[in-house]
Amino acid sequence: MREISPKEVEQKLNDRIAINIIDVRETEEVAEGKIPGAVNIPLGLIEFRKQDLDPSKEYVMVCRSGGRSSRAAKYLEGQGYQVINMEGGMLAWEGPTE
Repeated sequence: MREISPKEVEQKLNDRIAINIIDVRETEEVAEGKIPGAVNIPLGLIEFRKQDLDPSKEYVMVCRSGGRSSRAAKYLEGQGYQVINMEGGMLAWEGPTE
């Protein structure tokens, strides 16, 4: 499983590079703030919502600390999706939130 640092994600956003971010935290956690443009699909719903994802695109998986997003990334990778886990999750995120 590939990983990306929060700083690298922030740099891509600052450089206006198209990046697909999936936040796998629960809805109430995301309500406290998420990376701008991130789509919320709670970990428990990944299996049921994977058809909403495009297998030709790359997705950055995010959670609070990196554990749940790692599980989501491993699952999706096994299903043929291109995924990267953001190390440290939102606890390590220093960029803007919405």
